[in-house]
Amino acid sequence: MSPVNTGPAAVIVLAAGAGTRMKSRTPKILHEIGGRSLVGHALHTARSVNPKQLALVVRHERDLVASHLNELDPSALIVDQDELPGTGRAVEVALEALDSTAPLTGTVVVTYGDVPLLTGELLSDLISVHESEGNAVTVLTAVLEDATGYGRILRDLDGTVAGIREHKDASDVELGIKEINSGIYAFDAAVLRDSLRHITTDNAQGEKYLTDVLGLARAAGGRVAAVVTSDRWQVEGANDRVQLSALGAEHNRRIVEAWMRAGVTVVDPATTWIDSTVMIEEDVRLLPNTQLHGATHVARDAVVGPDTTLTDVTVGEGATVVRTHGSGAVLGAGSNVGPFTYLRPGTVLGETGKIGAFYETKNVTIGRGSKLSHLGYAGDAEIGEDTNIGCGNITANYDGEKKHRTVIGSGVRTGSNTVFVAPVEVGNGAYTGAGAVVRQNVPAGALALSLAKQRNAEGWVAANRPGSVSAKLAEEAAHREDSSNTPASTEEGKQP
Repeated sequence: MSPVNTGPAAVIVLAAGAGTRMKSRTPKILHEIGGRSLVGHALHTARSVNPKQLALVVRHERDLVASHLNELDPSALIVDQDELPGTGRAVEVALEALDSTAPLTGTVVVTYGDVPLLTGELLSDLISVHESEGNAVTVLTAVLEDATGYGRILRDLDGTVAGIREHKDASDVELGIKEINSGIYAFDAAVLRDSLRHITTDNAQGEKYLTDVLGLARAAGGRVAAVVTSDRWQVEGANDRVQLSALGAEHNRRIVEAWMRAGVTVVDPATTWIDSTVMIEEDVRLLPNTQLHGATHVARDAVVGPDTTLTDVTVGEGATVVRTHGSGAVLGAGSNVGPFTYLRPGTVLGETGKIGAFYETKNVTIGRGSKLSHLGYAGDAEIGEDTNIGCGNITANYDGEKKHRTVIGSGVRTGSNTVFVAPVEVGNGAYTGAGAVVRQNVPAGALALSLAKQRNAEGWVAANRPGSVSAKLAEEAAHREDSSNTPASTEEGKQP
């Protein structure tokens, strides 16, 4: 039997604005902080209060925004705002869509797609106060030293909310009020539905203001109240790149602090960035200039950094990752990666394995205890356990048209500068000599060599590079050698 839904009747997220101050071809609500789009944060918070229905109102770049929303939350209802401007109209079209099956009853929450730091806890508090007090409308407010641009909260002498005055419509006295409207509300569905029918566009902007619902609700005898938050960041929106950056920095500060309180050591919080979607276990140590993105998961006792960026990487228990850029990789327990390593998608490193300095890997499985220590490339390959890949080894996996696979067994030892020309297989316990070019399969226990007799062309530099620095130095060396080979005299002035 499924649990009873105790959340509000609906949450409506307003996401129709153009966001022109962003000066971007990307719609404002699709800009990202902390690994999620702004509207992605809004959806995450909306779902956290367990609404029976969730609707998002869109307009600017409608198809692009709708596609993104469908990826994030396919069950959410997408509603198009029409030509009539204003937040009141946006909520009205959403309510009409939600009412299409049966009229909503209970609490309807309205929030925005560009308020990424709003938490489910604060939204739940708003709903709880609204329902426990039997309010017609409950508005979330904050007190700001600089309230420029925000609607002001108007209160009666007894402290109840009398209404909201938009900044552009406010008098000089009203502009002095520091308590502001966040734009986030809990409404009684019946009160909201009736009030929206009576709102006009008789204001400075010619818009249908959602704020007018408060006055109409009071006039009808309903109670209007406010929940004041001391955390202004939770009601801050991002209207331009400056505000987006500030919200991103504050979001990251909170994420990093939360992980430290959960048992993660962060040596330099100021240079450590962690996405909302990252998971970190206790006793992990993050060194300066580390960025963890996407679905990255770091197991306990691992050390990551410094100067490391990981996206969708799984780091095993006790692993060490130093000065590495990686994505889509899995690193086993006790493994060691870096410095200056590039992990591309499909890299799987076994327990206690190593991928060392100046190495690039892609679509490769490396067995337990195997080592790729330095200066190489391994792609489209499978490497067994306890194998040592020498310095400068590469898998030549691309023939200009197709990728081919290299299979190297367990217990293999390869000499420096070995090239594996795929497709090729190397058996267990095999060796290769330095500079080998392996074009054919190597049997287990065999030694693969590519040998050619060395030939020295005497005098080549003098003949082909006359007058060069090399030719001059070679001539001097030859003269010294001739001098050293001249027999010593046996009698003054005579040679033997």
